[in-house]
Amino acid sequence: MKIGIIGAGNIGGNLTRRLTALGHDVSVANSRGPETLSALAEETGATPVPVSEAARDAELVVVTIPLKNVPDLPDDVLAGAAEGFVVLDTGNYYPRERDGRISAIEDEGLTESRWTERQLGHPVVKAFNGTYAQDILDRPRPAGDPERIALPIAGDDEAAKNTVRALVDELGFDTVDAGGIDDSWRQQPDTPVYGLRAGVDAVTKALAEASPERPAAFRG
Repeated sequence: MKIGIIGAGNIGGNLTRRLTALGHDVSVANSRGPETLSALAEETGATPVPVSEAARDAELVVVTIPLKNVPDLPDDVLAGAAEGFVVLDTGNYYPRERDGRISAIEDEGLTESRWTERQLGHPVVKAFNGTYAQDILDRPRPAGDPERIALPIAGDDEAAKNTVRALVDELGFDTVDAGGIDDSWRQQPDTPVYGLRAGVDAVTKALAEASPERPAAFRG
């Protein structure tokens, strides 16, 4: 699969490592320019590109940058992507630590990924937002392994969600359907499933136990 990754931090970098190792054609971009990605490119074989070219011909575009920076992406950041491409959003809202207050999330009640979707002008699938980055490298397990971790996946488009679920399975993790993007509050920071290293049953239970009330620590 041709995959574009926007963001080369902990999650983006480790997805680049695993996806290239699995044989995918990966382009990776960050805000500092492709010349700063030479070490990652040499390590993985990924192609470093400017942000404006990350989605070119991509079947899947991964957006894994601080939420506050999403509106700063080029207006045409997704231009040139393959027909029927999927956008995977790994983002979280940290108003006190990083992002500042975003009124559409807090006052209008938009989920983080619905807000991101509106900034990008394209539907998204939410995954990996509660995953420890190192687990992407260290905790893959074959299907059926009792220690295999399950990840919640939210999205409105079933075909797009299935594309992401298949990729997560290939990466060595089970998945649990967490509903649509308006349900993705169930996997936001400080919910029971956030950071949970557990199998399908425990993840399903944690999603069901989530409260729609945003914790005070995650309000601006």
